[in-house]
Amino acid sequence: MLDVVTLGETMLRLSSPATQRLEQTAILNVDVAGAESNVAVALSRLGLQTGWVSRLTANPLGRMVVNKIREQGVDVSGVLWTDEARVGTYYLEIGHPPRPNMVIYDRAHSAFSLVNAEEVDWDYMANARVLHLTGITPGLSPNCRTLILRALDVAKKVGQIVTFDLNYRAKIWSPEEAAGALGEILSSVDILLSGREEVQTVFGFEGTSVDVAATLRDRFSIDLVVLREGERGTVAHDGKLHFHEAYEVEIVDRVGAGDAFAAGFLYGYLFDGRPMDRPETMLAEPLGTVDHGLAFGMALAALKLTHHGDISWSTRDDVLNLMHRRQQGWR
Repeated sequence: MLDVVTLGETMLRLSSPATQRLEQTAILNVDVAGAESNVAVALSRLGLQTGWVSRLTANPLGRMVVNKIREQGVDVSGVLWTDEARVGTYYLEIGHPPRPNMVIYDRAHSAFSLVNAEEVDWDYMANARVLHLTGITPGLSPNCRTLILRALDVAKKVGQIVTFDLNYRAKIWSPEEAAGALGEILSSVDILLSGREEVQTVFGFEGTSVDVAATLRDRFSIDLVVLREGERGTVAHDGKLHFHEAYEVEIVDRVGAGDAFAAGFLYGYLFDGRPMDRPETMLAEPLGTVDHGLAFGMALAALKLTHHGDISWSTRDDVLNLMHRRQQGWR
């Protein structure tokens, strides 16, 4: 049995080097990039058994994506292959203050966006303790929206814990479109992770992070809401309030830090920050604490900010060492 299974599109990221702008560069760095696969990779590197399900074009670009994810120990046997469509890509210009990051998507009519829910091996999807999804997927196409609803239905039937990162992308859909689709989804979610500003953009919930988290829990009956606030840290609400401050980091690449936080939080909260050593059964309840999850999540996100690419390259020892240094007074 897998500990965590994820479902979503992974693209090729083409980024200009260092401080160069896209229109001036003669070189593009190629990386594999997808929120759901980022989480699967990060958790695999922490020691869990993870799987990633997607749909890719059977060509060298599709194989590049799968090979990179497989290299990190993620099971990719659930990936669907097709001769039609294309592998999605996006172009990234890494910003330096006061200039922000710039992203240009080229993912329309990708192989994943055309997926049919009937293609997926739902027995494979069901054979995991945790299902992790993001709000990117339902915004890609009506087919993808149907796919997510089917995944949630299967998860409910087999007793999976469902975790969901809102991950609102303004380049994919409008706040009004997102609010309608995500509102239907969130009622089936056990743990919601998001940035506070994303929630305010999509749902219009105003107030402090504590206010927004409380509103989300009440509106959608979510057990646990975790809100990221960048340099201000995180707040979690499960009926009680939990806070964790951010690390002071010299940022190399912001992209993927939210996914690293999600992976670290799930590892610390659901799995108590250690590999599973129990029978092939579902998780009746989290093995760790919310505070443990926040500590792992913030540490893994901080480490991700220090290197290039979407993927988190940190190990469990890296995270534990950083957490230990914080306990010794390093910020």
